[in-house]
Amino acid sequence: MGLKWTDTQAIGEALYDRDPQLDPKSVRFTDMHQWICELDDFDDDPQGSNERILEAIFMVWLDEFDG
Repeated sequence: MGLKWTDTQAIGEALYDRDPQLDPKSVRFTDMHQWICELDDFDDDPQGSNERILEAIFMVWLDEFDG
């Protein structure tokens, strides 16, 4: 069973693991959306996200980055 948009914690961690040196604050939401859809474990409708979901994922990613 793959990642869904509602798996914000796991997606945020996966984005951090993808490139631990990349500061999430330097990333546009459009790029973040694309990278999420490209994750190997992602299995959801690419159009199924919204700003609230992307913000939640961003906050997890930022938390991981700031460690």
